Amino acid sequence: MVQHQSMIKVADNSGAKKLMVIRVLGGYKKRYSRIGDLMTCVVKEAQPHAAVKKSDIVHAVLVRSRKEIRRSNGTYIRFDENAAVIVDRENKEPKGTRIFGPIARELRAQGYGKIVSLAPEVL
Repeated sequence: MVQHQSMIKVADNSGAKKLMVIRVLGGYKKRYSRIGDLMTCVVKEAQPHAAVKKSDIVHAVLVRSRKEIRRSNGTYIRFDENAAVIVDRENKEPKGTRIFGPIARELRAQGYGKIVSLAPEVL
C-alpha cells in the first residue's frame, strides 16, 4: 500500500531514481495504491542528462509493494520494496526501454502487457 507522500523506487531506465506520490488515481478519495494502480508522482531524484528530470510530474504504475496481495488461489505475494514504472497515461506504455527486478503477474490483466514482456522475472 502506497499513499500520498510515499517515496518509491523507479524500476525502469527512464532516468528517474526516486518518486514521491502526490495523487493515487482511480476514484474519489482513493487513499492507497495497490499493485497495478496508476499514480501521479513528482521526480525527487534523477540521473543527469536523462529524459526525466528532477521535479517533473509523471504518471507511474505500482509494480512492487511491501504490502502483500492475495491471489484467487489463496496464496499471497509480497516484495521487499515499493517500486513503480513511469508510463504514458493514455496508452499505458512505459517511458523506459528496460524494466529492473521482478514484477507481479497481476499487471497483465490490467492492460500493462508491455511492462510484463520487458520484465526479467514475473512472479
